[in-house]
Amino acid sequence: MDKFRVGDIVVHRIEEWAGEFSSPQFLFPGYSDEAFRLHAAQIVPDHYHPASNMIVGFVQSWLLDVDGQRILVDSCSGDGKSRPGIPIFSDLQTPYLSNLEKAGFCPEDIDIVVCSHLHIDHVGWNTRQVDGQWLPTFPNAKYILPKVDRTYWDPLQGHASEGGRYVNQNVFEDSVQPILDLARHELVGEGHVVARGLTLASGPGHTPGHMYLRAESAGDRAMFIGDIMHSPMQIYHPDWNSAFCEDGATARQTRRTVLQEAAETHALVFPAHFAGRHAVRVAEEGTGFRPLLDVQ
Repeated sequence: MDKFRVGDIVVHRIEEWAGEFSSPQFLFPGYSDEAFRLHAAQIVPDHYHPASNMIVGFVQSWLLDVDGQRILVDSCSGDGKSRPGIPIFSDLQTPYLSNLEKAGFCPEDIDIVVCSHLHIDHVGWNTRQVDGQWLPTFPNAKYILPKVDRTYWDPLQGHASEGGRYVNQNVFEDSVQPILDLARHELVGEGHVVARGLTLASGPGHTPGHMYLRAESAGDRAMFIGDIMHSPMQIYHPDWNSAFCEDGATARQTRRTVLQEAAETHALVFPAHFAGRHAVRVAEEGTGFRPLLDVQ
């Protein structure tokens, strides 16, 4: 699905990349073959390909049309950027801007860009190269960045883990620093109101400053959760982090908190990388949760 409604909010899916991303053994450090097989059939074929033993992932943005404001949540990987830490994202040439246009928008239409966190595949289209310079892709937008992540990922301050620094090579320099230099940003945290019915909440663990966006309109609720989950398998197994989580214990706690909120509020959950219908609802089951993947 490429278009959703949350009350009066229209949500457009802007795709950058799709494909087999990782084996479950690599993606989930807490992987157990027995536990995975227990629920694997429920996520085949949209989210997992048994023949190749690969998790299917998408890199996509969510564009929210709220009261005439256009708010882009996460800006994917970007084109033409050197990414030695994850070569699959290096020197991309994607139809991202064409897909934005197909949805009815051009870069100048975007009023706000919200980056859930400052990882490689969530800030890339913040900038594009023009005459040898990295300039804002969305020239009229204010960029909302997590205050904690701004410090954590700045290579001059050196707080990120060794693995995180390896994965995020060049990212801050070409996709964050140019926004900071032009003062096109706002550094925010828990409770920041983005627009009517849109509020940011703290969701640390994957990165220290990771945020998710709560949306509420006309009695409907949604949650745009970035990388708190990469696969529906993490709904069945909330203690399974991704291989890219900076703080494993906190990430597990955040995931359970978000899943509990989603189940209790019947919110439609929009992760950054889900395949299939790309969004999911969550139900409680025993002492855990299960995904409801057939959302309309």
